Parts: sequence; C-alpha cells; structure tokens
Amino acid sequence: MNKIDLIKQPVETELNEFRALFEASLTSSNPRLQDVLSYIKKRKGKMMRPILVMLMAKLFGKLNDATFHAALSLELLHTASLVHDDVVDESDERRGQSSVNAIYNNKVSVLVGDYMLATSLKHASHTGMIRLVELVACLGRDLSEGEILQLTNIENNDFSEQAYFDVIRKKTAALFRASAESGAVSVGAGEENIRKASLFGELIGIAFQIKDDIFDYFDSSQIGKPTGNDMMEGKLTLPAIYVLNKLNDSKLNELALRIRKLEASKEEIGSFVERVKNEGGIGYAEKTMRDFRNKALGLLSDFEGNAICRSLAAYIDYVVERDK
Repeated sequence: MNKIDLIKQPVETELNEFRALFEASLTSSNPRLQDVLSYIKKRKGKMMRPILVMLMAKLFGKLNDATFHAALSLELLHTASLVHDDVVDESDERRGQSSVNAIYNNKVSVLVGDYMLATSLKHASHTGMIRLVELVACLGRDLSEGEILQLTNIENNDFSEQAYFDVIRKKTAALFRASAESGAVSVGAGEENIRKASLFGELIGIAFQIKDDIFDYFDSSQIGKPTGNDMMEGKLTLPAIYVLNKLNDSKLNELALRIRKLEASKEEIGSFVERVKNEGGIGYAEKTMRDFRNKALGLLSDFEGNAICRSLAAYIDYVVERDK
C-alpha cells in the first residue's frame, strides 16, 4: 500500500462522498462559467486538505454534514485563492497545467475566483455552526493579508527568516491549520483537542511550504515550474535567506536585492541558485522542514495505536517526502 492509500484508508468512503459534493458545487447554468468550472474540476489534486478535515474529525468523533460542508468550504476557498494568485503572479502554469488565466483571461479568472469564494461562504453557512463560518472568514482574511505581506517583503532590504515564516503562517500554514481545526470543531471536540488539531495543521502547513520552496531549486516537469520560478517573481525563500545571512557577502546580497526588484537576468538567477545549493541552503531547509515534521508527530503521541493516528503520521511523512 502506498502512502496516499494509507492516508486515505480510514476515510475512503467519506472521501468519495466529498468528491461528489465538490463536483456538484461547481456547476452553473451559464455556459461560459460552466466551461471554466469544468476546467477547474479537471485540475483537482489529491484533496489533501479535505482529507485532513475528515481525518481530524474522525480522530475526535463521527463525521457529519458539518464536516463535509466545512471541508468543501475550505477547498473552494483554497481553489479560489489559487485562481486569484495566478492572476497576481502572472503565472501561466499551476502544477504542470495551464492556469485558468492562461486559458481564459485575467478578468474571467478574477470573476470565477469571486464566484467560488461566494460558493465557499454558502457552504460554510450550511454547517449551521457560526464557529466554522468565522473560521472560514478568518482564513480568507489571512490569505489576503499573507499575499500583501509577501509583496511588502519583496520591498525590504533585509533577509529575515521571521518575515519568511510570518508569510507562511498567513498563507499555506493557515490553510492546513483551518482544515485540521475545522475537522475537530465539526464533531464537537473539546477545546484542548481543537487547539492540538490547529497546531498540528499549522506545523504540517509550514513543512509543506518549505518543501515547495525546495522544489524551486530543481528543474522538473513533474513539479510543474522551472528552476528559480519564485525568484523570477522576486521571492527569496528559506534556502536563500539562510545562505545570505550565513555568508553576509556584499556582492551576493546585492544580487539578491536585484532579484527582489525583478532586475536580475535568468542567468544571474541560475548562478544564484547554484550558489545557494553549494553553500548548504537546501540542507538547512530540509533540516528545518523535518524539525516541524517531528513537532507535528509529537502532538500525536496521546493517540498512539489509533488507526487515524497512523494515517495522520503517514500524512506528515508524505508532505516532506513527496516529489511534486
């Protein structure tokens, strides 16, 4: 049994129900809108965040309608944010496939993203739990704030790990945190367990983003983006930040600032990537990622022997071992 199958095993039946609900939520009588929604449905991934919602719910109780609608609300919000992000970043690809804005246009992409956001809030209301509605609303605010914070960091002249993690906590980690927390809330878990679920999700999200940032240093058609893609957008992530602070090399710092200002050539970015790799940036990022993995696993110690716990452990291992 591969890792994905092990992760899904305790919620396989429920996941099939969720997929049907997800498909049904992305429909419209408007032909143009339906065309775009159908394309988005074809691009759906492994449903890692809905799986986390369901696993966490099953760890603390029995899945119910609130669990399904919370998972759907979060997945729709996440998908809407990706559609909008590709417009902001002027991206032509998303995980190896053409982005919505590349096939249609920016105007259509923004409007479809707005439609999905509204649909997300509709399903949040279907949970019948104001706490879950608030959780989804706060997530939407965090994602927007994270994007603005990331744009602000591009204008900074320093290379701060704290600033890097602040962005992650508002973006990727916020999604995983909300997923784990909503699963616990949906089944009426106690406050201490909700807190543990929330922290577990955040730790997974941080590890997930560090892994994504490591991918940026290696060219692979599987990953769906060329080497240095983040840097082509002015983003410096953990491997680079570590090396810049370790070396404090004035010429390298100057190049890093020009990368942030989108003034560096493709060749200069390629040279910068190799320097970061040679100076231990990837090794440092991998160690940091595994530190967060170990902290997440530590939170599962109270539930050892539980089948759901084994799936959650496989989940965090998958996050740090995946190849795309």
